[in-house]
Amino acid sequence: MARTLLCEIVTPERIVYTNEVEMVIAPTLDGEIGILPLHVPLVTVLAAGELRVRYNHSKDVEWFAISGGYLQVHEDKVIVLADNAQVASQIDVERARLAKETLESRMRDLNEAAADAADRDTCEFDLRWCETQLKVAEKRA
Repeated sequence: MARTLLCEIVTPERIVYTNEVEMVIAPTLDGEIGILPLHVPLVTVLAAGELRVRYNHSKDVEWFAISGGYLQVHEDKVIVLADNAQVASQIDVERARLAKETLESRMRDLNEAAADAADRDTCEFDLRWCETQLKVAEKRA
């Protein structure tokens, strides 16, 4: 039997995923990182993007859209803490596309109105999350 790691993907609202996996591939600020069993302890910042987990002798892969966050590796356990995370197969593409259009319009309005920086930052974060979901969903459709 192949050695595995316990992978947990957690958001403030819920546990998105928990399973024994053989590998986790995650987007970091410096590029992708692959985590295998017996990996050295690690804490790193994640970028928005696609996170993948491989299991069943690397025959099966699950894809997730994540908005960024943190990844911790300790004793064959990988914990992903993200503001937002969604299984690629459950992303509502039409909803994300409509939200993106709405947020792009709001972003233009905020820029024209010289709005509060916090409002622009929130809008920009939400816009990036919609774009990430669309990229992952369209890539995995």
